[in-house]
Amino acid sequence: MLDAKAVAAKIGIELFTFDFKDKFKLKVVDNFLAEYASGRTPNPCIICNREIKIGGLLKYAASLDFDYVATGHYLKLKKLGRTYRLYKATDKNKDQSYFLYTFNQEQLSHLLFPLGNYQKPRVRELAKKYKLPTAEKKESQEICFIPGRHHNDFLRRHLSLKPGLIKVLPTGKVIGKHEGLALYTIGQRRGLIGGTGPYYAAKFDVKNNILYVVKNFNDPILYKDCLRASGVNWLRSLKFPLNCEAVIRYRHPAVECQIIKEGEKYEVKFKKPQRAVTPGQSVVFYKGQEVLGGGIIKS
Repeated sequence: MLDAKAVAAKIGIELFTFDFKDKFKLKVVDNFLAEYASGRTPNPCIICNREIKIGGLLKYAASLDFDYVATGHYLKLKKLGRTYRLYKATDKNKDQSYFLYTFNQEQLSHLLFPLGNYQKPRVRELAKKYKLPTAEKKESQEICFIPGRHHNDFLRRHLSLKPGLIKVLPTGKVIGKHEGLALYTIGQRRGLIGGTGPYYAAKFDVKNNILYVVKNFNDPILYKDCLRASGVNWLRSLKFPLNCEAVIRYRHPAVECQIIKEGEKYEVKFKKPQRAVTPGQSVVFYKGQEVLGGGIIKS
């Protein structure tokens, strides 16, 4: 808030503020906790952009008779004919296209992403040139509602975690106990102690509260040649089956795939099996630089 006030004062524009606290807790924080409690690994930034940071702001901007909302996300938006299309940013290290697959054409028509063609160092140079008070502000990679704290500490405070057995696949041998399934994610090594290790989280049995692990980083159990996605949103009309690329988590390399549509369900078949496909994370689809759409990994 203080940064926004300082920048608005510097460039001489009026500042409007809105209280999204209750909606943020309901849509983002509560969902984050519920997903972990159910054995999934959510991405709260995607929900926040859809419901609060962009989605909610679009509604308030419209109520004030503003035509557009401009954000500091690094990605590009272009209009081809009557269709708006999203593309990866010029700065590949800052590209945030993965987080913005949830919007429809009407929403896209009211959005602006002015940083899409810039490298981050150039943005800082311009901020310094125009003497903006945030020119040298440090970046944060943390989840915004867990500042300065460990991710698992937050889960421990807000969830009723139940310890359970850790078993090795494929034998089912018990090697120790976990602190609560919500503290682990598929492919994770950190925090797994027992036996002769190292071990990697491979599967959750939520019903029986069992964490299954494997000993090898590249164990075949950790790889999947397909996934199913739910809550899929497409930014424009497409024909199926669709050959494109998929990104199964933020900063993961895009991999070739084919998407098969069965009613409202989608099956994504990878050209090569992918490690640690994680339910709850988003899978985002690309055609080269263009964002086609995305959804939540169901299985």
